[in-house]
Amino acid sequence: MFLLNQPSLLGTVKVLLPSTLNVPNLSPFQPKPENAITIAVSTRVLFNMEKEQQIYERQGLEEYIKYQVEHETEPFSPGPAFSFVKALEAVNTQLRELYPDSEELFDVVLMTNNHAYVGLRLINTINHYQLFIERFCMTGGNSPIGYLKAYHTNLYLSADAAKVHEALEEGIAAATMFTPEKMKEVSETQLRVAFDGDAVLFSDESERIYKAHGLDKFFEHEKEHENKPLDHGPLKGFLEVLGKLQKKFYGKGQRMACPIRTYLVTARSAASSGTRALKTLRSWGLEIDEALFLAGAPKGPMLEKIRPHIFFDDQMFHVEGAAEMGTVACHVPYGIAQRAAKRGRKGEETPSGLK
Repeated sequence: MFLLNQPSLLGTVKVLLPSTLNVPNLSPFQPKPENAITIAVSTRVLFNMEKEQQIYERQGLEEYIKYQVEHETEPFSPGPAFSFVKALEAVNTQLRELYPDSEELFDVVLMTNNHAYVGLRLINTINHYQLFIERFCMTGGNSPIGYLKAYHTNLYLSADAAKVHEALEEGIAAATMFTPEKMKEVSETQLRVAFDGDAVLFSDESERIYKAHGLDKFFEHEKEHENKPLDHGPLKGFLEVLGKLQKKFYGKGQRMACPIRTYLVTARSAASSGTRALKTLRSWGLEIDEALFLAGAPKGPMLEKIRPHIFFDDQMFHVEGAAEMGTVACHVPYGIAQRAAKRGRKGEETPSGLK
């Protein structure tokens, strides 16, 4: 059954859509939200809805709904999160083979403020691509943020920067996803996730030192504190759940064939500031499969070689550089760099930062 919001004269009511809508039965069971690794994605990142969004912005809600209903048998084309979601499903397939009764699986929730009138086109599209997405949250114009905690959300991806910021304020890992002009092909059998370090996995403590006192003071600070773990950043929890799933594969002797691979891609220098980053991860009991310390070099070319399904960074400079080279990159609007970016938009010159 699907629970949707239906506008009415009395306000918004819940509508149950029966399972006779030919939802593909790709799994013997649906994990409980409290046991699953819940990934909430908006419709605008899972599918390409650029044309529909333009109709909404230029012609209004009624024309938008009318267009969606008239085209509800036409599937949307894939969006930037599509390959990521397919990779999550590939991991689930292998987990079910190794642990048939386990509910520690990825559970994708479609989170959108669309109206229920659009629901049929979304369901038809999901069936067309044989995606296993059974949880919908359609809020009929209201913000979906309040539902994220109820779903025990581990990661929220959206094209709406304001909603992402709101989710982060609520302590939920979230990022704004951007669409490259031409997305690189990515692995269909191994989920690859790349993280920036400061203000993503870690707090922005070191970034604050850099912004306030410059690079030399930053190096000095990191050397003095190399044995003191950094505080956690907004995406630490997501790396934790990835690591937990990796260990399930390791426990079956599949370390080298694990379908999840993680990367740290940072502009830190290895010798001068890399020690603290690695010791912090070790203190958390977390492993990272590959660590790339670029010493200020652009991240785009390295990400092009890695070909991750998703890359997280707190600075738009690096997000844009990655996207230009075909990587699906997400902006995490957290930490001191966001203040510098706001000043930059007002006309002040801002450096690209430590990241």
